[in-house]
Amino acid sequence: MDNNTTLLLDLDGLAVSKVERLADGTRRVHLTTADEAARACPSCGVFAVRVKGFVQTRPRDLPYGERKLELVWCKRRWYCTEPACPRQTCTEQVRQVPARARITTRLRNAAGRRVRDAASTVVQAARDLGLSWPTVMDAFRAAGDEVTAAALQPVEVLGIDETRRGRMQWRQNPETGRWEPVADRWHTGFVDAFGVQGLLGQVEGRAPSDVLAWLATTPLPWRRQIRCVAIDMSPGYRAAIRTGLPHATVVVDHFHVVQLANKMLSIVRRRTTATLRGRRGRACDPEWKARRRLLRNREDLTDAQFSTMWNALIDAGTIGMTLLTAWIAKEKLRDLLACARTGADRHRVGHLRFKFLTWCADSDIPEVRTLARTVDRWWPEIAAFIATGHSNAKSEGINRMIKLTARAAHGFRNPANQRLRTRCVTTRRARGHLHPA
Repeated sequence: MDNNTTLLLDLDGLAVSKVERLADGTRRVHLTTADEAARACPSCGVFAVRVKGFVQTRPRDLPYGERKLELVWCKRRWYCTEPACPRQTCTEQVRQVPARARITTRLRNAAGRRVRDAASTVVQAARDLGLSWPTVMDAFRAAGDEVTAAALQPVEVLGIDETRRGRMQWRQNPETGRWEPVADRWHTGFVDAFGVQGLLGQVEGRAPSDVLAWLATTPLPWRRQIRCVAIDMSPGYRAAIRTGLPHATVVVDHFHVVQLANKMLSIVRRRTTATLRGRRGRACDPEWKARRRLLRNREDLTDAQFSTMWNALIDAGTIGMTLLTAWIAKEKLRDLLACARTGADRHRVGHLRFKFLTWCADSDIPEVRTLARTVDRWWPEIAAFIATGHSNAKSEGINRMIKLTARAAHGFRNPANQRLRTRCVTTRRARGHLHPA
């Protein structure tokens, strides 16, 4: 028995008797049992003393080097001497190679960790370790249960956002004949928007009942510690928060407010072009040439770019003046939202809000007035953003990770598997498996 080779293999309870190389280059390692507890009966725990025979098994283990490694374990079958034990015989087993196991425990754990912590796909982990897809997926589910079963840490700012997972799946009810949804095309994610825990949970659907169902699974003391909830401009999420977290302050993410203003600009440009020109925009139209600069921030434009856009729209007549009016409304809204990072007092905020609403009311543009009404309707939540500065940026970043995970896996058919994959890949930093430094 070579103790150095046994130490190099590092399989607890097993010892290396010899190593040979086959004609194809495969290294065959012959193993014997080195743990006396391996002959204990798994039913009664009594140590067996009579040997019935020998059995050879070939468990697969982690790959070592570039050439194939093959394990051959010659283990003994024992008679159980306990009269009351229903089991008559048993074979030796150790912690790394349980009874009837075809792969070692460390190989199974390594396969689960590759998918859970290294963000590898199931197919790639199966190819690297020489396993089948179902084996790696079962190992990943076992490893992923450790993440989902972990208790949630306190959260001060909760982020709620939806992400599209795929197509809606339907099934026909055999009794009524009607088609019923099986899997929703949207998932709602709950994120630690102020801490480092990442994705806290994910449910199927984006209705208020879906949000309340997830909140009901969390402990009441944990919910009471939430001070703010960052969302996009979703009435359903706002209604769910007012019901499930009545003490929390709802904060609207400023990114979605500016996005709404940019959408307004595009609608105004298309409508005025179709109304005054009687057709869609063309490359020769000044408003079409300035379409991208209209969507950019004023501070991101150089003086030359701003002058070119401004003068071209002034010369365009009614279409250009309408677009500039809508663009100024967007910039006044951005000035109002910028108070979150400048630390302006409430008088300054009220003055900028008055200027924005007055400009929109005097513009006589339907889309601009609609934007003003929307901002006024959501003003308590927008004012909460200006006061706290909290946003839903981490939710948007996690949604990007979710889409990248689905793209690497070429899509998911099972929504439960997708939620487990995304939960593991977005919590690696909190679990110490992602160090940017």
